[in-house]
Amino acid sequence: MSISMRVKLAVCLFAFASCLPAYSAMPKSQIWLAELGEHFSAKPITENTAYFNQPLVTDSGVYYTAEVSADGNSQTDLFFYDFQSQNTTNLTQSPVSEYSPTLHPNGEGLTTIVVEGSGKQKLWFYPFDQATKPSRVFEHIEPVGYHAWGSNRDLIMFILGATESAPHTLQYTDINGHLPQILAEDIGRTLSYNRARDVFAFTYQVNGLMWFATYHRESDHIQRFFALPSQVQDYTWLDDNKVAYSLDNKIYYRDLNAPKKVHLLRNLRSYCQTSISRLSFFDNKLAFVCHSED
Repeated sequence: MSISMRVKLAVCLFAFASCLPAYSAMPKSQIWLAELGEHFSAKPITENTAYFNQPLVTDSGVYYTAEVSADGNSQTDLFFYDFQSQNTTNLTQSPVSEYSPTLHPNGEGLTTIVVEGSGKQKLWFYPFDQATKPSRVFEHIEPVGYHAWGSNRDLIMFILGATESAPHTLQYTDINGHLPQILAEDIGRTLSYNRARDVFAFTYQVNGLMWFATYHRESDHIQRFFALPSQVQDYTWLDDNKVAYSLDNKIYYRDLNAPKKVHLLRNLRSYCQTSISRLSFFDNKLAFVCHSED
């Protein structure tokens, strides 16, 4: 798909019952893009005056979530930073908030978490084709926080607990609408799929430790690999075997074939003096979120 098609994401045309209420204090953050090739470089691709977060690096650019404000109200839209033009486009411009842009496996659009006018959080499909309207992926599954697609029209989802004390759960289902299967509780927010290993990846708490683990759907087996440092919530795949995360503004990685050994990938303290959270890596490009305040 060409870059022009990717940035022409259809604007949400549905008439929602009400607009999203104002968010009082979104944490300010900034997205940086680093080139990890022979000649290292890093630069910000957003401002640091509002909430810029949840980057997704692709072959043509970076999708991300950003805060937009009007008439004293704040919400989030999906944006795209184009590598070739170095321009940024607001893709959604809708009356509701969208989060966590993810490429749909059919390559024809994005899936995203939408906070609907009613306040419900559901998974939606936003097509690149402007002639096609956005639509819910599932009517019966909510509230969805994050998600990751597999290769067989299936996916895992972060489902928020029904109450404040109820744990968040990892649930597996497919596009045919089967009832989701609960895989784990007390899970982290980063979900992914490794095509080469044919496993979903996630983190979850066991005896006070946050473990990096994978789920293989055919064997219905969860395998733990290593416990993350207590300050770490996010990770990204570097390749089929290596998983990277940030600690004290340094990027470390582990190889799943020898997960006990920790390797330093890059020190990013000179670029971010506060803290780094979410990461996304593709084709030697690493997007990372630098928080404006700790």
